[in-house]
Amino acid sequence: MAATSAEGTPPPTDPKTTRTVIAGSVGNFIEHIDVGLYGYLAPVMADSFFPSHNHTVSLLSTYGVFALGFLVQPVGGLIFGRIGDRVGRRTVLITTIVLMGVCTTCIGLLPGYGTIGLAAPALLLLLRMLQGVANGGEYGSALTFLIEYAGRGRRGLYIGFASMGVFGGLLVGAGMSSLTSALLTQEQMSGWGWRLPFLTALPLAALGLLLRSGIDDTPEFLASRREGRIAKTAPVMDTLRTQWRVLLMFTAGAMTNAVLSYVWVTYLPQWLDSEGGLSHSAAFASNAVALAVYLPFLVLAGWLSDRIGRKPMLLTGCVCVVVLVPLSFLIAHGQTFGSALLAQLVYLVPEFFIAVPLAAWLPEMVPTEVRVTTTALGFNVPFSLFSGTAPLVATALVGWTGSLYSVCLYLGGLAVISFLVILFGMRETAHGSLAAGAVDTGPAPAALATSRPGRTDEAPSPIPSPQKG
Repeated sequence: MAATSAEGTPPPTDPKTTRTVIAGSVGNFIEHIDVGLYGYLAPVMADSFFPSHNHTVSLLSTYGVFALGFLVQPVGGLIFGRIGDRVGRRTVLITTIVLMGVCTTCIGLLPGYGTIGLAAPALLLLLRMLQGVANGGEYGSALTFLIEYAGRGRRGLYIGFASMGVFGGLLVGAGMSSLTSALLTQEQMSGWGWRLPFLTALPLAALGLLLRSGIDDTPEFLASRREGRIAKTAPVMDTLRTQWRVLLMFTAGAMTNAVLSYVWVTYLPQWLDSEGGLSHSAAFASNAVALAVYLPFLVLAGWLSDRIGRKPMLLTGCVCVVVLVPLSFLIAHGQTFGSALLAQLVYLVPEFFIAVPLAAWLPEMVPTEVRVTTTALGFNVPFSLFSGTAPLVATALVGWTGSLYSVCLYLGGLAVISFLVILFGMRETAHGSLAAGAVDTGPAPAALATSRPGRTDEAPSPIPSPQKG
């Protein structure tokens, strides 16, 4: 039997740890392959499902479907949060990965408007909404799963690997889009070529299912179930009643990252293609290279947030949004591959400071009994409202003002709000015990030090209210 850490998890060198991290992250990887593909290929897909004499109208319609897929994610959080808190985290992770793989593959097989008329955009919308439901349950469950397996001092690091799954999926989506665009003519891409990358989702989901089927649920959840401390019949109501302050604070803090990430992923490559003087393949290739450079820094960000705390990194990231995003957009007007790449690397600096600490912060704030539900709702609300609409809002702003800098004003305003909420409302969570959701900033509680191996929490503590950190 492998040794366990102070919080009941295997040490970092244990082979079980590696499998656990991969299993927890693979769903995020597959989910964001689809997000990346849809965002990158939206200009090509637009005329297949929304034929119009005005390409901008078709593109906005395609982005609208993209946004609706995000807007239903809170529904997935409600459904799968209940299952995750009552039945187990593993059950949710197995279900969501199957649903995501099937829906993404079906998009690749879906006939276009010219074949089945209005049924084509209707079915595309249905599939995107089903994906949204699955994604709404996946992310909160995966973060909870990894946070509960990680010992104190490693939670940010584990979330760093989960974030690698997110951005790694986007990288694969970018790579598939770039490769397909480079190998096929524009006519072939518009006709059938855009479908090919979507068809890879099914074998990837099968591999993910195999990985997740071979893991146990988290020691923390199993301990709660043994002691009769699983969620009550209405974990959603318990969450809204006891965690509403945390949810409101997190929404205000997270909205900046929600827009920041998806303007970069889904809108900026399209702008570089249509307005930035680059070819379609060069625009998306620059995005892929930037993603590849960024990936190892996600683990570094997680490690650093375990050392200096979530709050200092998040505050720094908000300042960087105000200062560096306008600089990034200025560089993007250079109309060369090098300027496009440099612009995106500058743009990723605030992402480095925000993405991983934000993902670790929320599940650390809440108790085991409602951790999946709270984390799912906490992420799905701001990300459904702000991520899914990001390319739509960016396209509309630039179309209205004629300037890419209008997006800077949108992002800058959100960053100021997030900065103030984090500064005055956030409690530091990096250095305390995860036990029953009680986060402290001092030494480990004596009860934790004497707990039996595999035990991750003691009697429930009062749920902490957000306060100045």
